[in-house]
Amino acid sequence: MQVLVVDDDPKIVSILRCGLQEAGHEVIATSDGLEALRTAYEVQPDIILLDVMIPHLDGVETCRRLRDISNVPIIILSALGKEADIVRGLNAGADDYLTKPFSMAELVARLDATLRRAKNRHAPVKPMIYDDGVLYVDLDRQIALKRGKHISLSPKEFQLLACFVRNMGRVMPHEQLLEDIWGAGYEGQLSYLALYIFYLRQKIEDDPSAPVYIQTRFRVGYCFRSDRVRDTDSSDPL
Repeated sequence: MQVLVVDDDPKIVSILRCGLQEAGHEVIATSDGLEALRTAYEVQPDIILLDVMIPHLDGVETCRRLRDISNVPIIILSALGKEADIVRGLNAGADDYLTKPFSMAELVARLDATLRRAKNRHAPVKPMIYDDGVLYVDLDRQIALKRGKHISLSPKEFQLLACFVRNMGRVMPHEQLLEDIWGAGYEGQLSYLALYIFYLRQKIEDDPSAPVYIQTRFRVGYCFRSDRVRDTDSSDPL
């Protein structure tokens, strides 16, 4: 796989290059956000490893702009490890967030897991549509509507909603949701999940304080209501 490394520290770039090449990946490196955008557009890498503290355009804003032009998997690598920093990076569209220092083995494992999830997302699947007359979700086209109006969802929010739709009627344990959406290394990070459940409820529920769709199962997980789902194409509500 071709990996774009964005970091302005030559020592870190050298370490990452050696470790990733040893794992069988091709490495391209840039040192600032603007150059990362140009390189990503020209090269179309398979995955991007992105530092936060880089010149000209910080890593979070770079991530946000990359999401405007590409669905390339992005892992943020940063010395900023506070919850607010991690949430900011994930909200910008990153697929994963790894706090420095980290081992090369962990990075390679996270990278491979992220690539597998990305491959699965793009694998041909039978379209699935959830439609109860109020909420409409088309997993194939990544469209969500409420009473015919578009719902603006971040990539992670849509991943979470899609996971619920695919498993509607089943209680989804906290740990399973964390693994499916955030991947390895986020076990026990219930604050991430709770935050995104809050965001999603604000957008799809009529009354987020009394949710109809995403229902809490105390100390266990969440369950998405099962009303009506279609697995074949039908009339387009747009």
